[in-house]
Amino acid sequence: MRIYDPIRGRAGGADARETPKEAAVADNSALADAKSAGTELFDTSEKVFEDIQAEPGETAFTFMHTVPYEGSVGLVNLLTTTRVRRKGFDTSLVLYGPGVLMASGTRGFPKVGDEAFPGHMAINNQLKTMIDEGVHVYACRFASGALYGFPEDLLLDGVKPFHPLDVLDAALTAWRQKAFQLNTWTV
Repeated sequence: MRIYDPIRGRAGGADARETPKEAAVADNSALADAKSAGTELFDTSEKVFEDIQAEPGETAFTFMHTVPYEGSVGLVNLLTTTRVRRKGFDTSLVLYGPGVLMASGTRGFPKVGDEAFPGHMAINNQLKTMIDEGVHVYACRFASGALYGFPEDLLLDGVKPFHPLDVLDAALTAWRQKAFQLNTWTV
C-alpha cells in the first residue's frame, strides 16, 4: 500500500523511509522570547511609498454599503477614512444600504452607549472621532427607514441624513472633483 507523504510531496510505501514527527514541525524555539511585550517582530522603518498629504482643496469620499460587525471591512474602512482626513483631505463618508446601520445612535447594551464587551462600540466610537475631526458623515434616509425601520433622529449626532438619489450625485460630485474614492460593497 502506498501512502501519500505530505513532507516529501510524493507517495511512499511501507518500506519508504519514515520521517520523524519532529522534522514535520517547525522549530519555534528561536521565537520563544517573542511573547514578551515590546519585542519587535517586524522592521517598520522602511516605507515603500511616499507619505502623501493633501494639497489645498483636495477631497476624499468613502462610500460604504456594508453590514457593521459582520466582518472587519466596516471598521477598517472607518479607520482608513480617519487616516485620510488626518492627511488633510476634506473627507466625506457616505453610508447607504446596510451601511446606515453603522451610524445607529441607539447601539449599546443594556443601555445606549454601554459597551457589552471590548470592541462592541468600536464603530460608534470611530464615527464620533471622525465627526469630531471634521469628516462629513451622511446616511441614506431610504435605507434607514424603508429597509431597517429606524427614523433619522436615531442616527448618531452629527450624521446628516440624505435623499436616496444623493448616493449617485455624491459619487458624481467625487468624480467631478477628481477626489480620492474608497468604495466598499458587501452584503
